[in-house]
Amino acid sequence: MENRKIIHIDMDAFFASVEQRDNPEYQGKPVIVGGLPDKRGVVAACSYEARQFGIHSAMPSSRAYRLCPSAIFIRPRIDIYREVSTEIQSIFKRYTDLVEPLSLDEAYLDVTKCTEFQGSATLIARSIKKTIKDETELTASAGVSYNKFLAKIASDMDKPDGFYLITPHQGEKFVELLKVRKFHGVGKATEAKMNALKIYTGADLKRWSENALVGKFGKAGRYYFQISRGIDHRPVRNNRIRKSIGCETTFQEDLADVDVMLNKLHYLSEKVFLKLKEKGFSAKTVTLKVKYSDFVLITRRVTRENSVKGADEMMGILGQLLQKTEAGARKVRLLGVSVSKLEMINQPKIHQFSGDEQLNLL
Repeated sequence: MENRKIIHIDMDAFFASVEQRDNPEYQGKPVIVGGLPDKRGVVAACSYEARQFGIHSAMPSSRAYRLCPSAIFIRPRIDIYREVSTEIQSIFKRYTDLVEPLSLDEAYLDVTKCTEFQGSATLIARSIKKTIKDETELTASAGVSYNKFLAKIASDMDKPDGFYLITPHQGEKFVELLKVRKFHGVGKATEAKMNALKIYTGADLKRWSENALVGKFGKAGRYYFQISRGIDHRPVRNNRIRKSIGCETTFQEDLADVDVMLNKLHYLSEKVFLKLKEKGFSAKTVTLKVKYSDFVLITRRVTRENSVKGADEMMGILGQLLQKTEAGARKVRLLGVSVSKLEMINQPKIHQFSGDEQLNLL
């Protein structure tokens, strides 16, 4: 199979950086974009100054405030972020039509057939970073490699304003040394399961056969088998259709208190609605996922005639759905929230782009 050239571009602290750009008095200060600390909100994004206090996205805003009382809290201006994202997407399109956005602030580009800079993905990525900086006053980090998995990991290696290259000759050895928690697609629950099996690095994962991994992790085991060897054949798709958006959390201790469950669902609904707005969608279907302490999994959903208007409305629906479960009477180990029946909200279609590998990467 011909080597591809994949670039992953990830804007640095995108929402917070836009706020610091538009409000010079915020520059150099801890900025938190998301819910306000006196409400049941969550952090959508935060500046690097705020991250120094241990603040991160998806954290409850109340906790972020406790960690940094001097932080500047700002409600998200999704329309503004979307406009800036459209500017950035237009820059990508100058190099390739194969652009796959993952959200407003990151995307894959496939520049395998790009003729700019004699086809060097490294020079293309550096040019994209410079153009974004010149035209938007924002910084981006770029990862360059021969597949999507490695390009995404590479973009996170040297943030902010970073650049990192993983060549085809480096890929397999690079993955062997990588902690599994760094693998895109391995969340906390999967990491814990892998650690329990004494799988801590790519090298540990590589020792397992494909059949054994499938036995432990289901169909995801095939994916883990491939990426542990630096293999990822997924193409960059510029017409990917998203069907749902969701978040879930597994608790360290099973929950028995319904009020605590409702509090957890409130945070999840805030996170899901922020994701929904960030990606430019509205949704009509809300689904609640509940896994009991005995691992029995059930879902409850409702579809509205009109789109859900906000996190509070979503939370009202989730409260009603929770009443239709045995939560409380049975302990709960996992709660999840997702929305579907998605429709674009007057947003220009964004294309996508992918990556880079092979001889002229350097």
